Amino acid sequence: MLRLIGYFFGVAVMLGLLVAAGVALYVGQLTKDLPDYEVLAKYEPPVMTRIHAADGSLMAEYAHERRLYLPIQAIPDRVKAAFISAEDKNFYTHPGVDIQGMMRAVLVDIRNYGTGRRLVGASTITQQVAKNFLLSSDQTFARKIKEMILAFRIERAYSKDRILELYLNEIFFGYGSYGIAGAALTYYDKSVNELTISEAAYLAALPKGPSNYQPFKYTQRAIDRRNFVIDRMVENGYISREEGDKAKAEPLGVNMRHNGSYLFAADYFTEEVRRELIARYGEKALYEGGLSVRTTLDPAMQREARKALQHGLIKYDTLRGYRGPIKKIDVSGDWGVPLGKIPAIGDVPEWHVAVVLDASAKGLTIGIQPDREESGKLSPKREKGFIAATDMQWAMRHYRDGHLMKAKSPADVLSPGDVIYAEQKSTAESQGDPESDASDKVEGGGWILRQVPKVEGGMVVMDPHTGRVLALVGGFSFSLSQFNRATQAMRQPGSAFKPIVYSAALDNGYTPASVVLDAPITIKVGNTIWQPKNYGGKFVGPATLRRGIEQSRNLMTVRLAKDLGMNIVAEYAERFGVYDHMLPYLPMALGSGETTVMRMVSAYAVIANGGKQIKPSLIDRIQDRYGKTIYKHDDRVCDGCNAKAWHNQPEPTIVDNAEQVLDPMTAYQITSMMEGVVQRGTARILSSLGYPLAGKTGTTNDSKDAWFIGFTPDLVAGLYIGFDQPHSLGHGATGGGLAAPVFKEFMGVELQGKPKVEFRVPPGMKLIAIDRFTGMRAQAGDPNTIMEAFKPGTGPSDTYSVIGMDDNNMSISAPKNISPEANQAVTTGGGGLY
Repeated sequence: MLRLIGYFFGVAVMLGLLVAAGVALYVGQLTKDLPDYEVLAKYEPPVMTRIHAADGSLMAEYAHERRLYLPIQAIPDRVKAAFISAEDKNFYTHPGVDIQGMMRAVLVDIRNYGTGRRLVGASTITQQVAKNFLLSSDQTFARKIKEMILAFRIERAYSKDRILELYLNEIFFGYGSYGIAGAALTYYDKSVNELTISEAAYLAALPKGPSNYQPFKYTQRAIDRRNFVIDRMVENGYISREEGDKAKAEPLGVNMRHNGSYLFAADYFTEEVRRELIARYGEKALYEGGLSVRTTLDPAMQREARKALQHGLIKYDTLRGYRGPIKKIDVSGDWGVPLGKIPAIGDVPEWHVAVVLDASAKGLTIGIQPDREESGKLSPKREKGFIAATDMQWAMRHYRDGHLMKAKSPADVLSPGDVIYAEQKSTAESQGDPESDASDKVEGGGWILRQVPKVEGGMVVMDPHTGRVLALVGGFSFSLSQFNRATQAMRQPGSAFKPIVYSAALDNGYTPASVVLDAPITIKVGNTIWQPKNYGGKFVGPATLRRGIEQSRNLMTVRLAKDLGMNIVAEYAERFGVYDHMLPYLPMALGSGETTVMRMVSAYAVIANGGKQIKPSLIDRIQDRYGKTIYKHDDRVCDGCNAKAWHNQPEPTIVDNAEQVLDPMTAYQITSMMEGVVQRGTARILSSLGYPLAGKTGTTNDSKDAWFIGFTPDLVAGLYIGFDQPHSLGHGATGGGLAAPVFKEFMGVELQGKPKVEFRVPPGMKLIAIDRFTGMRAQAGDPNTIMEAFKPGTGPSDTYSVIGMDDNNMSISAPKNISPEANQAVTTGGGGLY
């Protein structure tokens, strides 16, 4: 019997050895192709890029995986405790694999065998790191064994804190968020340090299956799982029972963070920065590189610029009548449901989508589009409003079947079921909307009818000394059109180009008192005849350069450019950055060549800063994921700024290495002349601001575009208004009438409460009293006397001479390689650019 037992024992031992050998061979075979766990030391996960305004406000985040990497030291203990309790309570004691946990999982799986339930896992945090970083997610024994082997090796190579850091920064939480920092922002719109016990526990519950614990779809299931984690935190001694009970009593409190742009009114600016980053570093760096971008944007200035341009576009559009509703819906039942399907204008939140429920002679009863709850469901609440007839008088002129008609009652304009845009009067009045008149209030009339303007425009605000773009508006609404009219729209600047011509002349021997003939002229362009005209068709005869720019005289500008030479004009236009290559054709002196608002504002910045070339920039600084600065806009040199200590040495000075492209004295002369545009010329509307301002209006051929660009000693702003498909803005539409009021509204806010700063006069400049009509030295008591700026060695002429007396007829070559619009402006008889 003993021999038999010994026999069977020997067989069992042999079988055991064979099995052990087989397992060893199998495991040895698996270890041959194990990935290198040392790559974890060089772990660089995709991290989202964040863009900030100049004041630090977050503008936008870009990422394929919404992740912010946090070192373990920056993660609060309560957050770590929540994840350890949820995923691996023995994390700090096991060697990478939790044997006790595995045995418990095996027993549970045996009990659940045949029930159809999913097998219970026992992967430690270390094993999950091995799987997430180094292996696939295949549900096989081979993968599981590899995972365990790697876990043992990882534990020997890295500290527990390093392993936990890798885990907390890698895991997926749903809604595109990766890592605990990204999850805290996505679900609670707060930093990790601000998370409560309840919030940390809910986030710790998500890695098991984010889709199974969605806060809105499976609310109770999410709460149950959160409470389970809280109980484990109590059980493991991380929090007290009282703290646990209090945390479990709290709601989920999820406050989802929206994607896209976070700073109101800055969408065009943000998108321009995004395009620049891709051009510099590529899409991968933008969406995975974790760049930190500090832009030049001034948020307050951006809001004011956008508001001013929108008001200007709305004012022009409402004067042209109402074009009708957005669409028609059925309002016989619950009107909120079909109304909720119509998209609102996302970046114009003050405008609400609404539907007409009743129309009468008194006005319109409207239903306001219901809000959406956090879950995305339409709110059951239904709000109504009233648009009084007095608040939609502009819409009485309305279009029907393509014809402009005059209505007597709001019921003639709109009917029940018509979908419209409406704005609360209180909002419009607080924003200073010119179309909202507080005196028009009627009982119950709390809303205003709105219409998206067909006309568009672009605006840029810049620091002339650095080229920093402080505000940029690319159109009425980024949601409706992402085309950036401030940087992408190629438009004719018209007379806004004239200061470039006059600057070139002043830099080449002319003075503000030089006299040029303002009279009809006929120019043969190839086989056609071009007869430029002044706005209004009148002319004044001989006039000074100052008067020519103040009154925007086309005929004078053509003669001046002819006398100066278009090659010189083209050279200065390229120096100023208006064009890369300007064709030296005479009609180009009137601004017929196409350029952008950004380029024109940059050119005026050269004049405003005393003639130094500037490089416009939307970005101040870019840092990589480690905080190293990889780009800086300000490349000026300061040799003594980084001294280790102060030893009574002189204060360091920053060396401005910008190229001088215009004589500072010339810059002051043209600035002084453009001050006259504001004081006496085509932009007199701005004189009421009471601040030193210089600028120039521009109106292109057939009034297709209206421009104004102006500046103070330290701020430049410019804009145009026009249709995307250029056509006339209407008879009498000018830069002084359409664009200058927008500039005035914006600059009025920016200058409010600030001291008056005069334009800086360069040393050596002489101010001499002259007659502003003749350009000659003024006599005592002359009512037309002004103080004119002259360079050393120059002054008012002692004899009366007129430039262009013999240029009434001339012939030039036909232009080549220019756009059809510019060619039309150059070659058409009559008309002109004003």
